[in-house]
Amino acid sequence: MKAPDDAREWVSFEDPDEDRTWLVDVSFLASPWRCIYGAGCQGVLTGPAPELALGCCSYGAHLTGEDDVRRVEEAAAGLTAEQWQHRGAGRRKGVIRRGKQEITTRLVDDACIFLNRPGFPAGPGCALHQVALERGVSPVTLKPDVCWQLPLRLEESTDSLGHVTSMLTQWDRRHWGPAGEEFHWWCTEAPEAFSGAVPVYVSMADELVALVGRAVYAKMVALLGPKGTVVPLPHPVLRTRAPTRRATR
Repeated sequence: MKAPDDAREWVSFEDPDEDRTWLVDVSFLASPWRCIYGAGCQGVLTGPAPELALGCCSYGAHLTGEDDVRRVEEAAAGLTAEQWQHRGAGRRKGVIRRGKQEITTRLVDDACIFLNRPGFPAGPGCALHQVALERGVSPVTLKPDVCWQLPLRLEESTDSLGHVTSMLTQWDRRHWGPAGEEFHWWCTEAPEAFSGAVPVYVSMADELVALVGRAVYAKMVALLGPKGTVVPLPHPVLRTRAPTRRATR
């Protein structure tokens, strides 16, 4: 029987240390998805704009709390003008914007203050990400939580007895709310992004360990194999190989 176009394969297992069940989207985690920033990423505006090199940084990063704020501010303090295009604006106004219901990184010229633009000597891209690579450390240590996690998404629910179910999957456009439907392009729907040499759970090992913990990650790898030896139901994008097109406005 042919699987529905949107079908995925999942695996579940119990947490080795907590009263928690893990539900893992194997079709995504074992897929060859990779970030194609600078290599075909069209950005998340209402029309294609690869020449702007904005990636998913057009709206600033939504910070998860004071620990996230503290880490980002400390990271910003260590950047030089040669590493960070908008360092002057960051020094004058700060890098964080506090709203009534959310905390975000400040915007400069309609994108995150940390985004270096085309023409900047250090090259386009997130200054925090670039500096982490220069220092030989994981970008997880400097970037806002939402930035290093994308496109991984961890959803958690607790039942009446206190048992937690943690679902590890991909971040879809619907998770952005109504604004997500305005995106002309989103990378987890794009066939060209499923072109990596290794599965996601290998290429994003640092991010996954930071997100779920080393013990849970080790259990996941034991189930899937160190180099993607388990062949799951392929990701829907790999089965259809048809780009999702959105009308521009």
